[in-house]
Amino acid sequence: MSDFGRWRVAVLAGALIALWSAISSPESSSGLIPAASPRSAVSPEARPDPLVALGQSIFFDTTLSDPPGTSCASCHDPERAFSSSNGSTAGVPRGSRATHLARRNAPSLLYLKQIPKFGFRLDDDDAIQPVPFGGFFWDGRSDSVASLVRQPLLNPDEMNNKDARSIAAKIEQASYVTYFKRQFAAELSGPEATLDCLGKALEAFLESSEMAPFSSRYDAFVRGRGKLTPYEMQGLRLFRDPAKGGCVGCHRFYETGRDPALSMFTDYGYDAVAVPRNDKLPVDRKPDLGLCERKDKQTPSGAAQYCATFRTPSLRNVAVRSSYMHNGVFTNLRDVVAFYATRATDPNRWYKSGVKFEDVPAKYRSRVNVASVPYNRREGDVPALNDQEIDAIVAFLQTLTEARYEKLAAE
Repeated sequence: MSDFGRWRVAVLAGALIALWSAISSPESSSGLIPAASPRSAVSPEARPDPLVALGQSIFFDTTLSDPPGTSCASCHDPERAFSSSNGSTAGVPRGSRATHLARRNAPSLLYLKQIPKFGFRLDDDDAIQPVPFGGFFWDGRSDSVASLVRQPLLNPDEMNNKDARSIAAKIEQASYVTYFKRQFAAELSGPEATLDCLGKALEAFLESSEMAPFSSRYDAFVRGRGKLTPYEMQGLRLFRDPAKGGCVGCHRFYETGRDPALSMFTDYGYDAVAVPRNDKLPVDRKPDLGLCERKDKQTPSGAAQYCATFRTPSLRNVAVRSSYMHNGVFTNLRDVVAFYATRATDPNRWYKSGVKFEDVPAKYRSRVNVASVPYNRREGDVPALNDQEIDAIVAFLQTLTEARYEKLAAE
């Protein structure tokens, strides 16, 4: 080989090494890609926001569970719009131990930055009593991503860490520990402080612009850069129509506004929908009472009137989820829409036990929403939506899928 040929090989090898270092370090600017190991020693200042990069590395770290092997991404898979079941077929995710299941379905982590803190508000000008809204999790029990992350890390049915000390010990052995200590040098006073800092790093990643892409066909539509098909537009109208789907009552959107952030397809409020029991879950599991289980004393929500209510999720990327509702009872988006449309008119289709609202404890069943459209019908009545209209709403909901997931939504 000539000297020039050797020079070309050396340059190519150097470029490949540099590329590997860039994508395997926490300051990689390559986007939502699992960070590789081992890390390079490239300065974290090489990325515009090293805290976001550090949070991304932590998010994909499979050593932060007991036993090792489960990361945040295991239940919030980037390939499924940051929601997943970690190999479970029960509708809720499997924990780090194969025989343990999370209590609830894992929601998407996209657009977390849009979720307001928990509180009470007057829902409209005619409201007499403030209603609850906001907060993270199905029951609003956390007010920040930084505090949210403690719960899966320490939950024995999820990542199963014993305490903050055991997590801090794992951070000490992590490939990103140098960057972690450099970022939080003035704050690392002990295990609890380490866990707080871990939360701050994850919060930076999960609230970064990369986690709110607004790249769906619906987003292009409201920006005036794309069109929906006539079938999808029919679904939009049915979704909005207060006499048909009435979905917009809880899943708010504004198709006339050019800013997609105005259309999060949720009001962040709470409702008692009374989904069917998930027979794939243990029969002896503790009843899930939703909002009234929240323990915060500053803005209490423990009154019986809030039992069996759960926060309305965003419908963005709903078409790519593997399970639906807080207990994961549905695995098909069409079934979800059909349930809403026919729960009142054909309850035996959904409540296989023959007991209406079977998964809600008997003393709270009177609090289930039977007043809103389409629940405000009697058994045997004609449903608010027919099969063709249900399909049209599903078609519209598929337009809320980010560009990177469109092929998955079509499967």
